Amino acid sequence: MIDTAQQADTRQPTATSLNALDWANFFLADVRDGLGPYLAIYLLTSRHWHAQNIGLAMSVMGIATVIAQTPAGIFVDQTQKKRLFSIVASLLIATASLLTISLPTFGVILGGQAMMGVAAAWFTPAIAAITLGLVGHQALDRRVGRNETFNHAGNVFAAVLAGLIGYYVRSEGIFVLLAVMSLLSSVAVWRIREDDIDHELARGDGESEVRKGDEPSGWRAIGSNRAILFFALACVLFHFANAAMLPLLGQRLANGIDAGTSSAYMSACIIVAQVVMIPVSNVTGRLAPKGRKRLLLIGFAVLPIRGLLYTLTNDPILLVTIQILDGVGAGIFGVLSILIVSDLTKGSGLFNTTQGAIATAIGLGASLSNAFAGVIVQRSGYNTAFLTLTGIAVGALAVLWFFVPETKR
Repeated sequence: MIDTAQQADTRQPTATSLNALDWANFFLADVRDGLGPYLAIYLLTSRHWHAQNIGLAMSVMGIATVIAQTPAGIFVDQTQKKRLFSIVASLLIATASLLTISLPTFGVILGGQAMMGVAAAWFTPAIAAITLGLVGHQALDRRVGRNETFNHAGNVFAAVLAGLIGYYVRSEGIFVLLAVMSLLSSVAVWRIREDDIDHELARGDGESEVRKGDEPSGWRAIGSNRAILFFALACVLFHFANAAMLPLLGQRLANGIDAGTSSAYMSACIIVAQVVMIPVSNVTGRLAPKGRKRLLLIGFAVLPIRGLLYTLTNDPILLVTIQILDGVGAGIFGVLSILIVSDLTKGSGLFNTTQGAIATAIGLGASLSNAFAGVIVQRSGYNTAFLTLTGIAVGALAVLWFFVPETKR
């Protein structure tokens, strides 16, 4: 029985498709996350927005992603044109990025962030589905680790270029860089061979023990799975605590200095974290077959430590160094979040629907985080905001520890 399942799940895609998937992850690294903290610096130093309006602008993308994420996951399960829609999403982000600097009004910036949010909602389930459809469940652990390794390497590449552009040219050049990477990601996705993707397997389907017509509907299956619900709750709390920390750090470092130096500091924060994520993602993919939960607990535990450390110093070098912990936590989460959903939905055909629902939970936490933190900074200062987010991070760790089971069978 086990041998039959493994044989049915074994895939041998061409080297062309696997290499193209590597480059797609590399160039999508900066694309799927949008402008992030660079937008906060741009709005603060170049447009002179208040912290509360900056928080609002950064929350728009997250809110749009929340609205679009679950429908995107369902659509990924249904469509066989995953490559085409991935390219369309990349082009939308490129357009929004260029509009942000060419027409920098309040309405255009918020509209561009909404456009980015809708487009970004596609990438998480689409790349996961394409990966599963290419390699199957048996090779998914290491392949997801490889995806995340290339993703973080792409982030390092983009952050180095963004820092150089922001410091030596202009901060607006960072937005042009995002548009260029969007176009390059489109080329990489198109080079993945359509014939190499098993679209039934990409849904998490194809296991012999699941009888067609007997499985519950998508929402019923997700809503009745206690492990999925508690994992979603842990994700909400984790990303509520995590999402605002880097933008807040960027704003704190930007106070009293020029835009070019601010961009350089932000790039340093991102580079430190992303460099750490490269080996962490690779090692997590290799260790994941031995168990998911204990590794994920480590990823969750470093977040409250990081938030507390931010309040203990004003030294820019030390603040940048603390970003090592961000690299550990994000590197572990990026790999295991996909694998846990794959474990919980194997054989159901609901892999991407569940991916979308979990990503909705993540987006909800992240989008509310920036607006919430912006209000606290406006009223009580940066340290109060960091300590509040630290307390929420402890709550996320508790939910994961006590209520989310080990999913690796």
